[in-house]
Amino acid sequence: MTRQINTARGIAALLLALGALSGVADAATPAPPKVRWEVLRNEFATPEGRTKARLSVTMPRGQSLPAQGWSLYFNSMDGVVTGPVDGKLLLEQVVGGSLFRVRPMPGFKGLPSGRTLNVDYYYPNLLIKMSRAPAGPYLVYDAAPDVSYAVTDFQVQLPTRPEQLRRPAGQHPLVTTQDVYRRNARADVLPPAALPPVFPTPLELKAGAGRVHLARPPQVISGPGLKYETALARALFTRYLPQRDGYADAGGPPLPLRLRIGAVDGQSSPEAYELSVNAGDGINITGNSAAGVARGLQSLHDLLPLPVGAAHIELPELEVTDAPRFAYRGFQLDVARNFQPKEVVLKTLDLMATYKLNKLHFHITDDEGWRLEIAGLPELTSIGAVRGHSTREGVRLPPTYGSGPRSDDPHGSGFYTRADYIEILRYAAARHIEVIPEIEMPGHARAAVKAMEARHHRLRAAGEQGADKYLLNDFDDRSVYRSPQEYTDHVINPGLESSYTFIEHVVAQVADMHREAGVPMKTMHMGGDELPHGAWEKSPVSRALMEREKLASVADLWDYFYNRVDGILRKQGMFASGWEEMGARRSTKEGAQQLPNPRFTQRGFSLYFWNNTPGNEDFAYRLANAGYDIVLAPVTNMYLDMAANPNPEEPGVNWGAYVELDTVYDFKPLGGSNAGLTDAGRRRIRGLEATLFAETIRDTSRLDYLMMPRLLAVAERAWAADPAWALETDAARAAALHRAAWSGFVNVLGQRVLPRLDLERGDVRYRIAPPGMVLEGGKVLVNHVLPGLTLRYTTDGSLPTIRSKAVTGPIAVKGVIQAAAFDRAGRPGLVARIVNR
Repeated sequence: MTRQINTARGIAALLLALGALSGVADAATPAPPKVRWEVLRNEFATPEGRTKARLSVTMPRGQSLPAQGWSLYFNSMDGVVTGPVDGKLLLEQVVGGSLFRVRPMPGFKGLPSGRTLNVDYYYPNLLIKMSRAPAGPYLVYDAAPDVSYAVTDFQVQLPTRPEQLRRPAGQHPLVTTQDVYRRNARADVLPPAALPPVFPTPLELKAGAGRVHLARPPQVISGPGLKYETALARALFTRYLPQRDGYADAGGPPLPLRLRIGAVDGQSSPEAYELSVNAGDGINITGNSAAGVARGLQSLHDLLPLPVGAAHIELPELEVTDAPRFAYRGFQLDVARNFQPKEVVLKTLDLMATYKLNKLHFHITDDEGWRLEIAGLPELTSIGAVRGHSTREGVRLPPTYGSGPRSDDPHGSGFYTRADYIEILRYAAARHIEVIPEIEMPGHARAAVKAMEARHHRLRAAGEQGADKYLLNDFDDRSVYRSPQEYTDHVINPGLESSYTFIEHVVAQVADMHREAGVPMKTMHMGGDELPHGAWEKSPVSRALMEREKLASVADLWDYFYNRVDGILRKQGMFASGWEEMGARRSTKEGAQQLPNPRFTQRGFSLYFWNNTPGNEDFAYRLANAGYDIVLAPVTNMYLDMAANPNPEEPGVNWGAYVELDTVYDFKPLGGSNAGLTDAGRRRIRGLEATLFAETIRDTSRLDYLMMPRLLAVAERAWAADPAWALETDAARAAALHRAAWSGFVNVLGQRVLPRLDLERGDVRYRIAPPGMVLEGGKVLVNHVLPGLTLRYTTDGSLPTIRSKAVTGPIAVKGVIQAAAFDRAGRPGLVARIVNR
């Protein structure tokens, strides 16, 4: 069972003191304030601009804030301008990272009951997305500094006024409902008979002339090595043709469904399969391996008609020969920055298997959390897996990403036990998904650094041996650096031999779990991204190592570190995976163009390319040409934590891009004819990965929203052959081919893939985009990016519901028209609004 950590709070003895501070006569628990946040205005005194914002704090009836002796804490991604603010208040960063607090300075007169305190402050640049708004606020009184009071009445007010929404010309433009309509109009609405029958697009499909009638489930006949696939086939048809007494009257024997492992003609991929549906010969699926049979079953699943549970079904006769374009088709799930329970991981694996994704990149450690039990190092989870308020060092990690003060917050705190992890591995293996765990290093490692620091102090205080055995930081390090996440103390030190002892122990323990699960590891992801410039430079132990090993620079020290890490993995029979920086020659200058590192080109490193921001667009191809294996996960196309657009109501972050459904779909993995890839470099592109970092994911519905349906575009681009529109050199012809392909994709999603998900699962709260709307000839036209979803509208100012009128054509009614799309369960999406005068 996934563990959540609970910490008892002894506050009874402090209540009287707190009551006195807040002006309360009795010993009742002080009530937290009401807090509101809003953007005041965007300012452009500097080229990059800045945002002025306001926190409004209102004390409840019978409570007041004293003139001194309190602090209001909150998280804010990417930082705020600290220092004195109006009203005799001080805004300061508490520790490295995103935790800030407001506290009174001398001269503050207190806040009486019922009054509101406005705390106006600045962001150092423009705030566009609400992910940078304060999160997880809580109040602490100096008289009881380890007792905290979470603010439960907290609201972020979306910008609506012009001064709140000002942006530089051409940057972060607001998306109007007319913009959405025009974007949606790039696709045609297709009749059901014109939909592609299998998703993702198969390599070859030959349609037959007839149809196969089924009144009862077929008889599954399977060869050896197909236990999971046999169970999947039976469950599939049991769902669509429930058990009935009338099976005996169905006439004749059941149709055979044969599953077997055998050679697929002309295809070498282990996931290749052949599927045939024929009235005379039944259903046959042959795969190059069990994985191929499983992929074939998912294609058969796609042929089953909706709705579920009909008296009989018909399947089209056809023949499919299919194989994936890329061997690596991955999804990165981040459970470190905000934790997700085991059940969510299993649900994610089910979705991946349904859409033929085969690699789960499991981001289980980062600055903000260590999420896996490691035998012999209990502090990794007793400290590194716990976030919450504390004034004492070495107790837990600070609140981050809105996790708040409580150490039992289900997303701030939590980890997978050894048994949990083994269960996840076996669940994934049954679905032919490889789990690739990531242990972040040398940066992004604060959870591990602080846990091992606490271990050191505990053993040293007890007089026990081995206090330094797994230590990761040099206490005499005076290096000055700051990570993009605002940390200054989060880096593993390569000058300590104990750092390598730690890495070797963790790698061995994780490898042992994989062996126990029956799925030995081929690789482990060893991080490598975003080591801040300045790290290690003033560490005595690192300097001593550089002198001993005759290393001329920190760049050489980086190479030394990853040479040691690679050796640790090789001892376990694994090759090293990591972010692109692991194969880059480290530059001494911030922002310098990255260059492939010639030292590791023959090591078999697999690099995950993420940073295709301006100036670095072609680095993946240069790495591939240099001899590195590459997984493409570019932020501008594959980062699903990015918001779909700049509108305030759209969740997600925007530091790298805005990523709509078509942004993913339109990605050309090999870059077209001008990519600069050599033939050898092309062979080094292993595949694609969608990445979802969890800074903004405080519940599973937000995970669903950001992941789906964009993950379906990743599945299509990773599995299907290079589309004709991407290969066509004539611009007009390419545009026509793209329109036809895009129309097929969005129609199959809206008419079949997502409705099937609604009817079969009902627990995936995918993003339902707002409709597009335009005025034409005095009427309102409405469309949607996913044809097939029901559109409903109102004219009386109310929000559309499942009982509102359906859009069946142009709307001639005058007034305010509001429209939304609905899924098969009646769940509405975002609402669009237009005025028809």
